[in-house]
Amino acid sequence: MNEKNKVMYKKSTNLLGFTHKDVNIHQQKTCYQGFFKMDEYHLSHQLFNGGESEILSREVFERGHAVVVIPYDAKNDRVVLLEQFRSGAMGYGDTPWLLEFVAGMFGKDESPIEVAIREAKEEANLTLNKTQIDKVMAYFSSPGGTSEVMHLYVANIDSENVGGVHGLVSEGEDILLHVMDRNQAFSLLENGKITNSATIIGLQWLHNNYHQLQKKWSS
Repeated sequence: MNEKNKVMYKKSTNLLGFTHKDVNIHQQKTCYQGFFKMDEYHLSHQLFNGGESEILSREVFERGHAVVVIPYDAKNDRVVLLEQFRSGAMGYGDTPWLLEFVAGMFGKDESPIEVAIREAKEEANLTLNKTQIDKVMAYFSSPGGTSEVMHLYVANIDSENVGGVHGLVSEGEDILLHVMDRNQAFSLLENGKITNSATIIGLQWLHNNYHQLQKKWSS
């Protein structure tokens, strides 16, 4: 191993050693402003082997951040999935109607818990108890092209008498509810019937953590 490769190897083992301070934004401009926004950045950043990159041009879809809620009935080991049309899914797969968890964008000055409670009511007519909502994680949905961060939560619900079609007509929402056993939902995932990342991540997390939720909430 030559000296340059030794340096690269040593620095690469320092996981996440760089911060925002290691990015130099030379120029930022808005290319499009509508319901969402597209910004163009000219930037450079520090390199693992030392020095700084060339100036790069990158477009970033600034769509805001979102909250996703796993509606879980811990007592009966059931989940609620929402079926709705998604225009972004028209070009791939069998159907643009997807199975998802409750999700929505932040309103002005809203906390993640407030978004979770509001969206659960709007999309599924579920009334969440603030004391029975737990944070799971926050993650970037697609950081190569968008700044969006997804805030994933799990909420204990009573799935009795849950069903029907919901959503805000003013937002073009037409949402059909499905209540099912957790294992049935996971079977849909394993068979490729659930294809959006937030629901995939949420179901996988739930499959690994439902025992703890049942101990906490099913009494």
